[in-house]
Amino acid sequence: MNLDSPRILVLNAGYEPLGLASVKRAIILVMNGTAEVVEESGEYLRTPSTPYPIPSIIRLKRLVRRPPGRLALNRRNILRRDAYTCQYCGKRGGDLTVDHVFPKSRGGRSIWENLVTACRPCNLKKKNRTPEEAGMHLARRPIAPRHSLLLVADLPHLPEAWRTYLPEVDQQR
Repeated sequence: MNLDSPRILVLNAGYEPLGLASVKRAIILVMNGTAEVVEESGEYLRTPSTPYPIPSIIRLKRLVRRPPGRLALNRRNILRRDAYTCQYCGKRGGDLTVDHVFPKSRGGRSIWENLVTACRPCNLKKKNRTPEEAGMHLARRPIAPRHSLLLVADLPHLPEAWRTYLPEVDQQR
């Protein structure tokens, strides 16, 4: 078991999803009293003296203020939103870049609706042009993702216990 992989759902004091934590981080938060276990996973972290139950969901005891619907616009989140897939040719993984649909040099802004994941060959082919000018088509129109959808974008399956706290994810999967 990888103790550093993000696999525990972290809820705010008001039970809204905040993010994912590693097993190590979640157990530390619970042990120092910053968080409480909402749901256990059924697995244990065994130490020489004591087995510790591994949580599936934890809730912070203090409210963390976060602007509603605001998600950091960064390379990692753009790649996650686009499922690590080139939006021009459909190639998954590999050497991926972030492309401005309407080129930055021509006034294109760095916003969710203008940034997509592209493989290097497609990015080089598109150059300083719009997809239409380059004869390329986007797989789907880029949109700003919902926070809780992006939280679980990398997970192969959604734990059943999480569905209560992430209802819109069920509708998208």
